[in-house]
Amino acid sequence: MKTKILLVLLLFTGMNAFSQNQGVTTVGIKAGVLSSGVRGEAANSLNQLIDQTNGILKTTDRTGFFAGVNVNVPVSKNLSIEPGAYYSQKGYDLTGDFGIKDLGLLGVNAKADLLNQYIDLPLLLKGNFGGFEVFAGPQISYLAKSDLKTTAGILGINLLNKDIDASGQFNRWDAGLTGGIGYQFSNGFNISASYDYGLSKMDANKSVNAYNRAVRLGIGFQF
Repeated sequence: MKTKILLVLLLFTGMNAFSQNQGVTTVGIKAGVLSSGVRGEAANSLNQLIDQTNGILKTTDRTGFFAGVNVNVPVSKNLSIEPGAYYSQKGYDLTGDFGIKDLGLLGVNAKADLLNQYIDLPLLLKGNFGGFEVFAGPQISYLAKSDLKTTAGILGINLLNKDIDASGQFNRWDAGLTGGIGYQFSNGFNISASYDYGLSKMDANKSVNAYNRAVRLGIGFQF
C-alpha cells in the first residue's frame, strides 16, 4: 500500500512538471455532505460485536460530511489530473432486536450507528468543457477510526447508550473507484456530485462481502 501511495506522489510530480507548458496548476478546497452505506453482507460485518436475536436487521445509509484539499494539474487544454486528500465520514445504521456481546442486554427496537472516519486519497482524470466537468479515477482510503454507538429502549425508556471502538473489526485500507460531474465557475467556486464505489471487503478478515458505497455533494473553491 505504501508503494501505491508513492506511485501516486511520483505521478503527481511528473504531471506537475509537464503542466508548465499546458496551464496553471491550482490548489483547491472542497467540502460537502456524504450519504454512505454498505452493499453486500452489511449486517454480518459487525458479527464480532452484535448477537442477532430475531433474524431481522434493517440496514440504512448514514449521512455525514467530507472536507479536504486538492491540486489540479493541467495536462492539455481540456484535461487535468487532480489528486486530493479528504476527511470523510462513512458508515451505516442497523436497527432491529439484537444484543451487544459481553453486555448481557437485549435491545428491543435497538439501533447501532457505525461511524467510520476515513482519509480518502483520490486521483482523478478531469475533463473541463466550458465550465462543465466530468471526472473519474481510483481512490485509496485509510480508516483512521471506527466508532459504534449503540442505543436500546423499551416503551420510550432508554436502557442502553454506549460507545464501542470497532476499529479492529474493519479493514484499515479500502481501494475503490470514484467519479462524477461538476461545474467550475469563472470566479473560482465549483460544485460537484460524485459516487464512490468500494472494491475492498470492509471486514478485517476480508471474509465478508460488504463494501463501501457513498454519494457526495460538494462545493469548493480553486485558488
